[in-house]
Amino acid sequence: MGQTRQLKLGAFMRPVSIHTGAWRYPGAIPDANFNFAAMKRFILKLEAAKFDAFFMADHLAVLNMPVNALKRSHTVTSFEPFTLLSALAAVTERIGLMATASTTYDQPFHIARRFASLDHISGGRAGWNIVTTSNPDAALNFGLDEDMDHDERYARAREFYDVVTGLWDSFADDAFVRDVESGVYVDPARIHVLAHKGKHLSSRGPLNIARPVQGWPVIIQAGASEAGRQLAAETAEVVFAAGGGLEAARAFYTDVKARARAAGRDPDHIKILPGAFVVVGDTVAEAQARRAHLDSLVHYDSGIGSLNSALNFDVSGFDPDGPLPEIPPSNASQSARDRIVNAARAEKLTIRQLAARTGSYGGLAFVGTPATIADGMERWLHEEGCDGFNVMFPHLPGGLEDFTDRVVPELQRRGLFRTEYEGATLRENLGLPRPGNRFFDSTGA
Repeated sequence: MGQTRQLKLGAFMRPVSIHTGAWRYPGAIPDANFNFAAMKRFILKLEAAKFDAFFMADHLAVLNMPVNALKRSHTVTSFEPFTLLSALAAVTERIGLMATASTTYDQPFHIARRFASLDHISGGRAGWNIVTTSNPDAALNFGLDEDMDHDERYARAREFYDVVTGLWDSFADDAFVRDVESGVYVDPARIHVLAHKGKHLSSRGPLNIARPVQGWPVIIQAGASEAGRQLAAETAEVVFAAGGGLEAARAFYTDVKARARAAGRDPDHIKILPGAFVVVGDTVAEAQARRAHLDSLVHYDSGIGSLNSALNFDVSGFDPDGPLPEIPPSNASQSARDRIVNAARAEKLTIRQLAARTGSYGGLAFVGTPATIADGMERWLHEEGCDGFNVMFPHLPGGLEDFTDRVVPELQRRGLFRTEYEGATLRENLGLPRPGNRFFDSTGA
């Protein structure tokens, strides 16, 4: 039987490694997270390997962790995503440029302008990761004393999406006539004033930037809660899912695709990419030893800080070698908290064990040889646990090079991954249609 489905691969690059010990690994670039020359090197390597996208998460605060953890964190300073991706657009040609932008602490007009600009600068390679920020420290940076309620954040995000995409549709694709002889630059009849006034947001428009090359930049979403899944089903074209077991991933995949179908969307137009931490070795034992060495570089101060942040509850006063106490509900990411609590109960993990796992990354991991890693990815694809992966590298540059130089060729040999880009835009490479303009049709009406 011929291979019909291929993996889509994103590279999770902010931070350059999600692993707290990455900057301490032998041969790693300690300041890789804030080193522009290194970032250029990384994205060119990823583009040569035909990755779909270079993805930058974002944080709007120095993470809410105690000083003892903060002093050990390589994420304490990072580039602002739009600035970095605009610079990287100039040195690349095909790889997608995805960035997180918050619907909680920004305004739709700002987001619409930035992504429209990035899409034009890059020739149609921008993607917007819609995030409902839940960091208490971020709230303090924007004049608020506490986070917005969880469900309220998602209601605002849904309206935010409508406003941003409406602003992107301000101009018809043929609005700019630029007729030198008549002196007419733009046709006013092909401009739409949005005049949005809703429960959470108000924006008159029109946007002062031509419609993006892709129509709309690709829409990405990462929430796994009930509200997050519904938002993804209604709006997202890429879902960065939490990486867990295959059975849970298949249930998530089925649920989100079914919700999309119920919302009147084509489920094939949503690509679900779980985060996958990948460690490569010549043998499985060697890869496991590399992972163990990496994990040993995570200081307890870092691990407990990461655990407290994920739980949005301070457990540092409890016995490190005792069980996790009852964790009260909060406005923070519910899916992350629930994964940790469920793992603690199911596996009878101590706080110390949970801290080590959280600090070192406790999600989906492929640790092995290029062949065994390809086996695992192939199984996930064929059993509909995913449409691809958002790859997380254990350290930079070595971990990235291990994947691009060794795993990618194995995936290509099996027909599981492209050998050339399908097109010039991110949408073309992901197999996503260009959305029509909601206010103007292609016939000029």
